[in-house]
Amino acid sequence: MAWDPTRDLLAMQERLENLFGRCTPGWMPAVDLAEFADRYVLSMELPGLRRDDVTIEVQDHTLRVHGQRRNQPTCPDRYLQFERGYGAFARAFQFNTPVDAERVSADLSDGVLTVVVPKAEALHRQIDIA
Repeated sequence: MAWDPTRDLLAMQERLENLFGRCTPGWMPAVDLAEFADRYVLSMELPGLRRDDVTIEVQDHTLRVHGQRRNQPTCPDRYLQFERGYGAFARAFQFNTPVDAERVSADLSDGVLTVVVPKAEALHRQIDIA
């Protein structure tokens, strides 16, 4: 079998992850994050992933998306080109305004994850002067 540095690097990464008992992010999916008057909309490219491969969490002002793309089941003798990332990924987004965690929604369709994060309604009340 011919020497393939990419295959060897992937094998070393897997050994290190097993050694330290945690997975280091192996790739970073592309993201668009837009702000509207009443919400934020995040679009993340996740081709080849299923809903079960992705976890979304909201805490305070932060949205976290993490998951994993599995390696190909067979290892070729040699890569002619290697551009797609594999392994774990994690992204976090912090918002300047409070968000309504109860109304966050997500959809994964055609390899694009879309997460709608509604802004929390501003509390407004009139104060009577005594």
